[in-house]
Amino acid sequence: MHTLILSHADVVRLLPMATCIDLMADALAAASRGDAVLPLRQVMRLPNSPNAFGLMPALLGDALGAKIITVFPDNASTPYESHIGVVLYFETTNGQLRAIIDASSITAIRTAAASGLATQLLANKDASDLALLGGGVQALTHLEAMMCARRLKRVRVWSRSAERRAEFIRQAKQRLNVEAEESASPQDAVRDADLICTVTASREPVLQGEWIRDGAHINAVGASQPTSRELDSAAVVRSRMFVDRRESARNEAGDFLAPRKEGAITDDHILGEIGELVAGTIDGRRSERDVTLFKSLGLAVEDVACAAYLYKRAISEGAGQRIAIGGMRDGAH
Repeated sequence: MHTLILSHADVVRLLPMATCIDLMADALAAASRGDAVLPLRQVMRLPNSPNAFGLMPALLGDALGAKIITVFPDNASTPYESHIGVVLYFETTNGQLRAIIDASSITAIRTAAASGLATQLLANKDASDLALLGGGVQALTHLEAMMCARRLKRVRVWSRSAERRAEFIRQAKQRLNVEAEESASPQDAVRDADLICTVTASREPVLQGEWIRDGAHINAVGASQPTSRELDSAAVVRSRMFVDRRESARNEAGDFLAPRKEGAITDDHILGEIGELVAGTIDGRRSERDVTLFKSLGLAVEDVACAAYLYKRAISEGAGQRIAIGGMRDGAH
């Protein structure tokens, strides 16, 4: 039995952002309809550190898979990305392992694509002033996703690291032909912004409610553990809040759990899932002055949807490498 191996470069070439946004719409709508098997992710915390090892399985139609990944938030100060691992993709007739795919690239693209989808569904149509809090890998892919969702006129970036801010500005120009501006503080970055993406490794709030202009849309991405948050309670309270999955948010999203623990909100503050917005079964933005919030945690159905697409496209184009890793009985060919 031969298994396809797809590298970081393969994924980047084969999975365009606009295509991935469409994949996320289909996958999240299926999850909200109940047409996917999606257990809560299993996370093993490493002792005495913020680091974690995660397993995220899912079944989406006839696509079966799992992402196995390490999450090391402090990698921001190293050459390594914060999320490192693989996505395993199986078929459901004999359980064959069809592909092993780089997870860092899938995670970077599909996370931003989900935010792009949420922005298409929730942001004001004329939103054009983007603030990025965080200057790492997700900042660049989120810029690309926001460019797919809206016509941008201004882009500002803030990061605690001046080097990261400078590198982001360089990469935005080189890769996306976008002139980004450097901000000295998160407050300066979000002043008058109508699109805000928080993509930091911070465990404490970097965005305060009093800074957010009426009508803004927020994609809160960086905090994916119950003990981490990027938004203060005031920011969450004043927002119409939507999530990728209710069950996940109520168990894992510090941006939701912290204000709930304070008594500032209840479970009802989550108004719905992005998949329900795709299906048109719930209302999103009610007026141009609403502040809307998409709290993203990332779901395994997103990874599996990407893996299924990548496998089919790679086979059709002859991309990737094949290796024999077993799985067939002795003597079978």
